[in-house]
Amino acid sequence: MAVTLHDKGLKPTLGILTVKDSNRVFRGNLHNFLDLIQTGERLGVDVYVVTTKDFNLSGSEIYGYRYHTQTKKWSRELVPAPQVVYNRIPYRKMEMKPDVQQAIQACNRSSSVQLFNPSFFNKWTLFSWLNSSKVSKTYMPDTLQLSEAKDLSQLLRKHAVLYLKPVKGKAGRGIMRIEHVTTKSEQGQYRLSRQEDKKMIYSYHESTDDLWQEWNKHRGTHDYIVQQGIALTRYKQRAYDLRALIQKTGKGVWSVSGIGARVAGKASITTHVPRGGSIDEPLKLLTSAFGAKEAKNILLRVRKAAVTLAKQIEKSSGNQLGEMSMDIGVDTAGHIWFFEANSKPMKFDEPKIRQKSLERIIRYSLYLINNRRRR
Repeated sequence: MAVTLHDKGLKPTLGILTVKDSNRVFRGNLHNFLDLIQTGERLGVDVYVVTTKDFNLSGSEIYGYRYHTQTKKWSRELVPAPQVVYNRIPYRKMEMKPDVQQAIQACNRSSSVQLFNPSFFNKWTLFSWLNSSKVSKTYMPDTLQLSEAKDLSQLLRKHAVLYLKPVKGKAGRGIMRIEHVTTKSEQGQYRLSRQEDKKMIYSYHESTDDLWQEWNKHRGTHDYIVQQGIALTRYKQRAYDLRALIQKTGKGVWSVSGIGARVAGKASITTHVPRGGSIDEPLKLLTSAFGAKEAKNILLRVRKAAVTLAKQIEKSSGNQLGEMSMDIGVDTAGHIWFFEANSKPMKFDEPKIRQKSLERIIRYSLYLINNRRRR
């Protein structure tokens, strides 16, 4: 049997998978990669970046990128083959390219490498998965795949506010809101709100057919879902939701690494920071709405819900997942609602959450390596 570099007592290896870039060395959040490399050094794991162009599992070595602090530059060099691959392909279109799919499938077939989070989530697929289980269905807003004008009519008969969301959306882009409004003449109208950067644009429509045509003008090539609007709790008259980071621990079990809050910008229809939202402290916001005791209770319930939802998503996906972020809402009655999950979480700005997130990625990778060795 061939002796690998790992058998010679070298460090466990974690490869961060991304793609080459024509303008810089590779795509992705380079600061995030560097933070992971440094956390790996501290915890005894050899972490490096590998692009799909260099990805090859046939030998004991592979070309990867290391960062040299003295020169402050990335260097392409031979590194030990990865035992775990962390998928950080930054965009959906990139992830569907043949060389990327080839690398992901090579990991799935390999007995020596473990990959986690093999792909982005699809919003409609997520809701289908979560609605299929009793334990997660209680957190689901009323949601339909938007395929014709009567889908709007169906939900508008039940709900005063609807949200239209791209199935493959990111950072709040493309989200629109429909509200039933009444003019001074008591004539019923629908208002469609959409956001371009941090600017809100409104249009008024007499029928769902008109709404459908207006939405169709702005949807581009994107598929959408339509979803019940939730009466979220507010702080200083601004809606907010909670952003939870759920990760596998060093024992391979799901746990909440932290919960942040995102407050909607003035007149904004989403809480996303790139759309004018701001970061705040969950307990402060919930205490303002519910009082200190109930706020703590709600946060405990949010943590429990997030773990339940993560388990169900992983089970339904059939893939090995190691982390996800979740947008979770709390309505004025204290009910918890699931809005979205992301298999490629962005960096959390809260320092404690950030530090724990890095350590958990490394510790979960060690768990996968040690678990594999015992087989």
